[in-house]
Amino acid sequence: MSRSPASSGLLPMPGSPSSSWAVYRARFASVFRNTDTSVLVAFWLFGLINNVLYVIILSAAQDLVGSDVPKGVVLLADVLPSFLTKLVAPYFIHKIPYWLRIIVFVLGSSLGMFMIALTPPDQSVGVKMAGVVFASLSSGAGELSFLGLTHYYGHMSLAAWGSGTGAAGLVGAGLYVMFTNWFGFSVRNSLLASAFLPVVMLISFFLILPRGPLRQGKDAKEYQVVPDRDIEQDSDENDLPAANATSSLLAPGLVTASSSVAMDKTDPLAKFRTNVRRAKSLFFPYMLPLLLVYVAEYTINQGVSPTLLFPLESTPFKEYRDFYPMYGFLYQLGVFISRSSIAFVRIRHLYLPSFLQVGNLIILTLHALLAFIPSVHIVFIIIFWEGLLGGAVYVNTFADIMEEVPTAEREFSLGATSVSDSAGICIAGFISMVIEVRLCNWQVQHGRDWCKKIQVS
Repeated sequence: MSRSPASSGLLPMPGSPSSSWAVYRARFASVFRNTDTSVLVAFWLFGLINNVLYVIILSAAQDLVGSDVPKGVVLLADVLPSFLTKLVAPYFIHKIPYWLRIIVFVLGSSLGMFMIALTPPDQSVGVKMAGVVFASLSSGAGELSFLGLTHYYGHMSLAAWGSGTGAAGLVGAGLYVMFTNWFGFSVRNSLLASAFLPVVMLISFFLILPRGPLRQGKDAKEYQVVPDRDIEQDSDENDLPAANATSSLLAPGLVTASSSVAMDKTDPLAKFRTNVRRAKSLFFPYMLPLLLVYVAEYTINQGVSPTLLFPLESTPFKEYRDFYPMYGFLYQLGVFISRSSIAFVRIRHLYLPSFLQVGNLIILTLHALLAFIPSVHIVFIIIFWEGLLGGAVYVNTFADIMEEVPTAEREFSLGATSVSDSAGICIAGFISMVIEVRLCNWQVQHGRDWCKKIQVS
């Protein structure tokens, strides 16, 4: 299948220094010419709200557990339930209508945030972590559901979703820094206010999103188009061609059908086996680079960055706890920029930014041990670059799937591949629980005890 920018509907940046702004503006306009604005708004809000609580929780990790508990514990509670959900849900979640999923996601996310916010500081960390688990389950199921939903609405819905998820990082980390550092709000009040944010998803789905493409797509499931490939003639109920005209224009290369079979006659066991084979075929081109970049960046975020401290007089901070939220904000800023750029800049070699991310992990870990970076501002730049790389791999991975995977397999593939980022974060969580403690102890032994001066709020 062709991977040319013209066929994908995703435009590269001008390649020549002489490219005029008028040409670039024309290209910019062509991206959105055939796109329904309400679709962009709805998917942007889906991405924003589904991920913002996850970011707020990680931004608050230092305040939730203090310096005596590794931040990897919060990371695991925030992502392990999401990982398990993504691992198993793609094989059955299609049985649940999208409208019901949205309601469940909203209730679960809000319940989790209320549990975190209303638990007194002197009570067990375990109660707070239970709230994190509720929010994580909802976020994980939401991500694979919304990625699958982009199948009905085309490439630009994926671009809007990616931009929204990037904005979630920026908004979540930024709000937490603003409320707790600048305005002096308590951690409890900041988290309590965020419990009402999931209501926006209800508004997006029921009031903003055009329902026609989804209804047409569901109607098309009466008969399943089976691709003329080396896959059994059984098929998943999710595997259907998108009915939206915009989707057809922006994600061309529809698979030639060899036969049609009634969905209600499909053997469930055969469908499951087929999807397992499909998932295996996704591993090396899509899942592995996404896994690698997330292992590296979240080991940095949760295991290394709490130890990237400098003398306060050489920094813009007044307290040592201020480093961690600021690192999170800069990381999320980079993620937002790169995830929002997919309509204009495409990265075709996913392994390159993944390996660069591993390089960031090595450099920052060495600095935590040897303190060779002279200024915190250099660390700021590296953390920002880390976010750019992570966001680019995420959104370009799913863009590749939209372009390269046959239509009949696309909805399942989008949801199944989403397990890789959660798997990477889980692995990073276990690594972080060990590496943060050891790095902090090393620093204390070498006369840098700043990591021990951070107290729980």
